This record gives sequence, structure tokens and C-alpha cells, in this order.
Amino acid sequence: MNPTSQPSKSPAPLWHGTLPFHRLTPSGALADVFLHGAHVTRFDPTGGHPLLFVSAKSAFEADKPIRGGVPVIFPWFGKSTLGQHGFVRTMPWTVKEFHCDPAGESEITLTITSDALTLAIWPHPFDLAFRIKASASLTMELTVHNAGREPFTFEEALHTYLAVSDVRQISIDGLQKTPYIDKVGGTRDMPGSPDPIRITAETDRVYLNTPATCTVHDPGWQRSVSVAKTGSQSTVVWNPWIDKAKAMPDFGNDEWPNMLCVESANVGPNAIQLDPDQRHTLGVEIALRPLVAR
Repeated sequence: MNPTSQPSKSPAPLWHGTLPFHRLTPSGALADVFLHGAHVTRFDPTGGHPLLFVSAKSAFEADKPIRGGVPVIFPWFGKSTLGQHGFVRTMPWTVKEFHCDPAGESEITLTITSDALTLAIWPHPFDLAFRIKASASLTMELTVHNAGREPFTFEEALHTYLAVSDVRQISIDGLQKTPYIDKVGGTRDMPGSPDPIRITAETDRVYLNTPATCTVHDPGWQRSVSVAKTGSQSTVVWNPWIDKAKAMPDFGNDEWPNMLCVESANVGPNAIQLDPDQRHTLGVEIALRPLVAR
């Protein structure tokens, strides 16, 4: 934050249907953050293509997750008898802090605390704080606090949907030689490849034990996008491709070429155990970079 900027009173929210959101307008960019799920749905550099993808079919409704942007995943990842990807992505969050510097950067911090509903589902007291800072890049920090008296283990992810010109033309650097779990058609442990990742079919991979920065090279839009992270040892790469896209009611049949998930996470064997009154922070920075010829 610019040292000359001061915390400001949270402005009245804007509305998308029945869901309130706040708009950050730093110099050179624009970001939208919904209180529903603490969900970042937009980060647009001025004069450029958006960095985040949101489906035109997404239901902006209080009891449903938003499809796209950056869903906050906690306290479990993936399918469960208790629901998909945890519960905080469909809960209302509260604005704790708001800073605005139109000449520099803007940021907002949202919080949520366990209650009777969450404790009935997952019996561990917690506090979450999600700090979003918009400037030339988009920076996000999810902090988990164990507010109980016993240790707990959790999974988490910032499930980032990147906008791309054509997923069949992009490549991903940063995960070369990294082993992964392939979840398409079952679950298989796979060795890492020495080559950049290219998307040629349905892709659902969990790369383990990696803190690496990923860079998505997009020749169609003449740009590269970096996803740098801290406090994360898993990276998920996902694209539904043709058939799965058609099976999702909140995803357009023809939208799959224009999105790619590069998710910073701690899942599976990289799940986090947190002692009482301890905190863990997962941080991500998404930024435009000059296109590197591949």
C-alpha cells in the first residue's frame, strides 16, 4: 500500500442482481470483489484483455458458487459428501478494511468466522481473512487462523480461472519435471514431463510439492501471465474441454477454449495441519509479462 494512502470507510457496495460487490479502481486497472464467497470476479488492466475468466452462464445467486474468477476453497478441495470445494465460497463475508488510492493501488480485506452452521459441517473453530490488492498486478492473501483448542488439518486453494485467447494455443512453464496426480478418468500418479504443459484434451492435474511460479504464454493475445505464490505446495491445472463443459449447467458449451485454471493450493498430501492459535497464509500474485516466444 502507498504509505500516503489511508484506510477509508468502506463505500456503499455495487450490486449484481442480489449480490453486493466492491470495485477497486487503482491506477491502470479495475477489480471487482463480491462479498459472496469473497470472490474476485474481475481484474482488467486498462486497455488490455481481462486476466480473469467468468462464465456468461454463471449463476450470481446467494446459494450457488460463482463460476470463474477466483473462488476461495476451504476447508477441503474437490468432491465430498459434504459438498464440493468446502463451504466458504458460498457464504457472505464481511469487509474489515478498505483502502483506495486511485493514483496507486487499492485493497480490500474480507473476513469470515466459523459459526453454528460451519461447526455442524466441519467441527473446527476458525477465522479467515482474505486480502486483495489491485495495482499493476493482482495480489491475494488468504490467512487461516485456528481459533479452537485442538489442531486441525485443512485443504485450501485460490481456484484462479485465467482468461486466454485459445487454450489449445497456450503453453505453461514452471511445472517441468514435477510429478502430478492425473484425475481424468480416475486417479493416476504421473511423472513430470521436461516440456512445458500444453492443453490438448480434458485436463485435471494436481502438481505436488511445488512452490514454483507458473507462466502462461498466450501468443493469441501477445502476452504472458505469471502466477507467483507463497505458502503453497500444490498447483492445480484444469480445463474441462468439450464434454465436461456441456455437462456443467453454469458453464457455456463453447467457453472452454477461453479459460485455464492455474490454482495455487495445498491439497492431498500437501494439506496443512494448524495448531491452536496459529495462522497460515497462502499468497498469490497474478501479473502480465512480456510474451516469450515458444
